Amino acid sequence: MNASSPATVRRSSASRHIVSVSSTSEVLLSRGFASDIRITEQTPQESRVAVMQVEIAARASFQPGKAETPPPSPAAAAASSATEDAPLLPDGRVRRRGGSGRFAQRSSSFRREVGRAAAETFLLTRLTLILLRYLGVGYRWIRQFLALCCYTLLLMPGFIQDWTCIPTSTTGSKPVVAFVTGGAWIIGYKGWGALLGRRLAERGIIVACIDYRNFPQGTIGDMVEDVSQGISFVCNNIASYGGDPGRIYLVGQSAGAHIAACALFNQASRECGEGDAASWSISQIKAYFGISGGYNLLNLVDHFHRRGLYRSIFLSIMEGEESLQKFSPQVTIKESFARSAISLLPRIILFHGTSDHSIPSTESQAFVDALQQHGAKADLFLYEGKTHTDLFLQDPLRGGRDKMLEEIAGVIHHDDPDASSQHLAVPIARRLVPEFMLTLAGRVSPF
Repeated sequence: MNASSPATVRRSSASRHIVSVSSTSEVLLSRGFASDIRITEQTPQESRVAVMQVEIAARASFQPGKAETPPPSPAAAAASSATEDAPLLPDGRVRRRGGSGRFAQRSSSFRREVGRAAAETFLLTRLTLILLRYLGVGYRWIRQFLALCCYTLLLMPGFIQDWTCIPTSTTGSKPVVAFVTGGAWIIGYKGWGALLGRRLAERGIIVACIDYRNFPQGTIGDMVEDVSQGISFVCNNIASYGGDPGRIYLVGQSAGAHIAACALFNQASRECGEGDAASWSISQIKAYFGISGGYNLLNLVDHFHRRGLYRSIFLSIMEGEESLQKFSPQVTIKESFARSAISLLPRIILFHGTSDHSIPSTESQAFVDALQQHGAKADLFLYEGKTHTDLFLQDPLRGGRDKMLEEIAGVIHHDDPDASSQHLAVPIARRLVPEFMLTLAGRVSPF
């Protein structure tokens, strides 16, 4: 699900046209915008004049005593050819073909698609050039980019397989997970949540993947606002997709965990009178799961710089050094204005691998400690030897038992009267990528 605010479609009053050309003509019925439809009418008087002209020309061309007949006009020849090729109605009348109209519609649709593709290509090219200007010619990010390409190719066999998930039960409303993907605030995409979505769908859970603007199309404020609007859409519309609006859970991974946590704290502050109200309530979120996230940006600036996310570009993403504290949930909860907001927060559960070099596990540990000190319900699960992407990518691709997903599904289905024994019994997932490819991917991973 591309999470954006619902679009409003305005239909013109001229969006429906019915034109009767003559008694032997078909009725043209078109639906669409007025700008897409062009109809040329011919008055009955003009039609009779045209017929009379044809009859006069035909009579003038026939003269007794002459064996030679002049060739028909091009218009008459075309009409004759069309009449011969066109099918006949049961009463002998000729059915007029609508091929030209369909061709015009297809051509118009094709032009729109080409225009849309050209606009998107131009946008991506422009954003790429802007990003390259920020990155410069430093060797670290080039090395990381090449490693990312190799890493993606090694895991690709697991992503190109059949992702069709048939629900085992269609009765009753299902619990819902709103997922926010990571991507270093630059390469995030909702499709990265496909593995998590498949595994949770097998457990009877609906997953809505929220998209947001990446840098340089947007900065951290835009990303938090996009995610907040995505959560709002899920809360207000998930019932139409079979979800239970009273059982919604928020999950974020890496940069997505940071953005989702910011959106959660912003909403809690709004409901305490700090800012404008939003179209969703924090009480609708039953729990928040953060996977391999960073929650104190002040501690991560130099760390990211050493790993290729240079200080200049990171500060540009975060809207300047003065905004680092504002977008650091671990820091903001210590402010006096945040005390009442903390009481509104749902249960917070964090997951982190101890061998995570992209974002150290101490980030999650410090965040949980700060939450508990201020009275929030928070828990931490550490996984020995797991890297930044093991919990989210390699482990689901490896198949077998997935401890982190078992914890998430266990919390969601806890005391759920509608949860069947089939959903409570965790299925054994099949392997999607050979082990040697996963091992090699782990070695070349830039994360």
